[in-house]
Amino acid sequence: MDKQIYFFDTSLRDGEQSPGCSMNKREKLLLAKQLDKLGVDVIEAGFAAASQGDFESVQEIAREIKNSTVAVLARAIKGDIDRAYEAVKEAKKPRIHTFIATSDIHMKYKLNMKPEEVIKRAEEMVKYAKSLVPEVEFSAEDATRSSTDFLAKIFDRAILAGATIINIPDTVGYVTPDKFYEFIMEIREKSKYLDRVTISVHCHNDLGLAVANTLAAAKAGARQFECTINGIGERAGNAALEELIMIIKTRKDIYDFQTNIVTEEIFKTSQLLSRITGSYIQANKAIVGENAFAHESGIHQHGVLNNRETYEIMTPESIGLKENKMVLGKHSGRHAFRDRIETLGFNLDEEEFNKAFQQFKSLADQKKTIYDSDIEALITRKTNRENNKYKLKRFVISSGNTISSVASVVLDIDGQVVEGLASAGGPIDAAVSAMEKCLGMELSFEDYSLQSITEGTDALGYASVKLKFDGKTYSGRDVSVDVVEASINAYLDAVNKI
Repeated sequence: MDKQIYFFDTSLRDGEQSPGCSMNKREKLLLAKQLDKLGVDVIEAGFAAASQGDFESVQEIAREIKNSTVAVLARAIKGDIDRAYEAVKEAKKPRIHTFIATSDIHMKYKLNMKPEEVIKRAEEMVKYAKSLVPEVEFSAEDATRSSTDFLAKIFDRAILAGATIINIPDTVGYVTPDKFYEFIMEIREKSKYLDRVTISVHCHNDLGLAVANTLAAAKAGARQFECTINGIGERAGNAALEELIMIIKTRKDIYDFQTNIVTEEIFKTSQLLSRITGSYIQANKAIVGENAFAHESGIHQHGVLNNRETYEIMTPESIGLKENKMVLGKHSGRHAFRDRIETLGFNLDEEEFNKAFQQFKSLADQKKTIYDSDIEALITRKTNRENNKYKLKRFVISSGNTISSVASVVLDIDGQVVEGLASAGGPIDAAVSAMEKCLGMELSFEDYSLQSITEGTDALGYASVKLKFDGKTYSGRDVSVDVVEASINAYLDAVNKI
C-alpha cells in the first residue's frame, strides 16, 4: 500500500470557526503562505459561500499559493459549488471539497431528506463539481454515526461521478481508535471502488482522541490527514498537525510513512497562528507548548546535560525551535530588515514592506534591541488602519495606587472626533469605559489578556481582546511598547470587525 501521507490543513476553514479566532484577508494570506512553506499538500482556504469576505480570501489565496493544492469547501448545492469554483479557479492546483450529511439523525432533522435523495444529490453535485475542476473531494458529514452499508453505497456513487478523494469524518469526535479502524475496514469491504481513490479522515477532538483516531485510520488505509495547526477548530478542535507529523517522524518503527512536511517550519507556523488569532498555546501542549522542551527537575536537568536523549525523544531544532542571535536596532537599514523578514518567512509587497519598515524604525526608537518576535508581531498586526471606522487619535491616563484611574480617550469615528472620559479601578478598565461612552454599542467583554513578546522592561506588550456582540464573539489584537495603547487598539480592532 502507498506509504505517502498527504496533509490537508484546514486551519483557515475549520480552525477559523473556533469562537473568537476569525481572521481578516491579510492574516489568512500570511498564514496560507506559511502553510505552503511548511509543505502541507492541501490548504483548505475557506467556505466561499459563507460570506463575501470568505470568498475574497479564498480567491486571493488561490492566486498566491504556488505549491500546495488550494481547496474550497461547498455544500452539495449548485450555488455553493458555483461560488467555490469562482473563488478557486485561478489556483495552480484547485480542488472543490463538497459534503452532505449521511447519519440518520442529520438526514432526518437537518436535511429533511430521505437516504436515496441524499445519494442522488451527492452524485449530481460531485459530477457537477468535476465538470469545473479536475480534483473533487467528497465528504460524508457525521460519517462515524452513519450506516456502513449506506456509506459504501454513497461513496461508490460519488466515485463513479468523479470524486478522487473520499473523506470519512468523525464530525463530533465520537469514535474510538479501535472502532474507527474496524469501521473503515468494513466500509472498504462493502465498497466496490473505495480502494481506487484516496481515503481521507477528518477527526474532531471532543474526547481527546483526534490524533489517535487519525493514526488508527492510517492503519486502515487512510492516506490523507485533515488537521489544523495547534489543533484549533470547532468545539474541542481537530487533530493537531504538529502532533501527527512528529509522531510519524519520531516513531518510524511503527508509522513507516513518508510526508512532504518541513518539520523545521512547525514552531514558526504555530506561533504565527497563535498571534493572528490571539489564541494562546497552553504551556504543556505537545510539540509546540512552552514547556515541551523545558526541564525543571534536577534529575531531568542532569540527565539532559549529559545526554539530551535521556529525556528528549526529539530535538527542539527538529521543529525549528532555536535561539536567534540576529539583533536589529535603530541603525539597521532597509536591506538588513528585508533580509530578516524574508528569513522569517514573510513575503511582503513594496507597500507592505514600507509600512512594516516605518513601524520597525518607530519601535527601534523606543527599544534598544529588536528581536525576531518583535518583527513578527509588527508584521502580523493589523497594519492597515486607514479605512477603519473607529480609530484611536490619542489617550491620557492618570493612575496610581492612591487614586482611581482616570482615562480620556479620543476616537476618530468616520471622520468625527469623539471623546470619552471615565474613571475605574485600573487604567485598562478606565480606558475601556471611556471608549464605551464614545461607541454607543451594547458590547460584552468576554476575555482580555496581555503578555510580553520578548524579554526586558521595554518588551512589546501583546494585547488580545474578545468581545461579544449580537451573539457572536469577535477578537482583536495589537502590540505596542505601551501596554495601555496595545489594549485600546486591540479593543478597537475587535470593534472594527464587528
